[in-house]
Amino acid sequence: MSSGYQVIARKWRPQTFDDVVGQDHVVRTLKNAIARNRIAHAYLFVGPRGTGKTSTARIFAKALNCTGGPKADFDPNDPAVKSIADGTSMDVIEIDGASNNSVDQIRDLRDDVRYAPTQGKFKIYIIDEVHMLSTAAFNALLKTLEEPPPHVKFVFATTDVQKVLPTIISRCQRFDLKPIPAELIIQRLKKIAADEKIKVSDEALASIARMADGGMRDAQSIFDQMISFCGNEISEPDVLDVYGLVSSEKIASLAGALAAGDHAQIVSIVDECDQNGRDLVRLLADLQGFVRGALLDSIAKGGKSDLLGGVGMTTEQLTRLLDGLREGESGVKLGLSEKINFEVALLKAVEASRSRAIDSLIKELTALADEAPEAGQKKKT
Repeated sequence: MSSGYQVIARKWRPQTFDDVVGQDHVVRTLKNAIARNRIAHAYLFVGPRGTGKTSTARIFAKALNCTGGPKADFDPNDPAVKSIADGTSMDVIEIDGASNNSVDQIRDLRDDVRYAPTQGKFKIYIIDEVHMLSTAAFNALLKTLEEPPPHVKFVFATTDVQKVLPTIISRCQRFDLKPIPAELIIQRLKKIAADEKIKVSDEALASIARMADGGMRDAQSIFDQMISFCGNEISEPDVLDVYGLVSSEKIASLAGALAAGDHAQIVSIVDECDQNGRDLVRLLADLQGFVRGALLDSIAKGGKSDLLGGVGMTTEQLTRLLDGLREGESGVKLGLSEKINFEVALLKAVEASRSRAIDSLIKELTALADEAPEAGQKKKT
């Protein structure tokens, strides 16, 4: 028997332009194109997973084929709009590029575009994961894409634009959707929690946003899983335990130990994290993010930062520390012993941060030599 339950990621999928989070540059351009009647025949949405590519394509289709359209401020309850949202519109055809990637299927599409739309003003083809099309399929699409009938619009979405033929990209208006900032993800999750009557701490939401890596869909799926695990009250330790994350305080402590060169403290924290079943690969990524924050702080403050446990570190030291952590990535991910490789990566990064570049030493010695005669002259005076 069906329960009628709908996962949060589908229930809270954006339905209008105003619902789209973190992609203001895309929304504004599409709205202006509709308002000024400058609607192109082909669009390409590029970006990481869960950032709103397909959702924005559907919303754009609604704006084009709504009653009295095209108009950006369409009514979500308009029957034409609802049919697109439900997937029952005959004029909005969604195609999965991964499973419809043969040249024969594209030839069928090319024959189909000649027929006029049945209800709306346009016939709109949304091809998701377009980079999965074969080269032959791409080539079969080229002519139609360059000179489609006036009633046809194409909207492509891809997570890997490098695999899309340049000849296809040049025929489209390209929009790059960026990872959604953690603050906007947290705001959206707070709104969902209030509507779903879920009590969740700010720290828990911050951990979910950190885990999502800029993907709203990932954040909503994680939040949905946490509701299943915890019920109506979610705390930070729950999120950390389920996903093997390390708390922000522990990351800061480990970063401070790296800055201080405290080998014993580094090994102790790694031991504790490993015994608690924490994801060391994820910890390395979070640690890099923390050190990067200190690096940006040092650049902003003219060459020094004390964000790592109060230990003053120069821009050069922080750059070497971050580079050392980055070099240890492959060993931690692919090595036989994740823990040992993680410890080695941290200790090597500490040593790298304490070494000095020969050119910076020469500069400092030159500066000291220049100052020495002046100091001697002052003593004589």
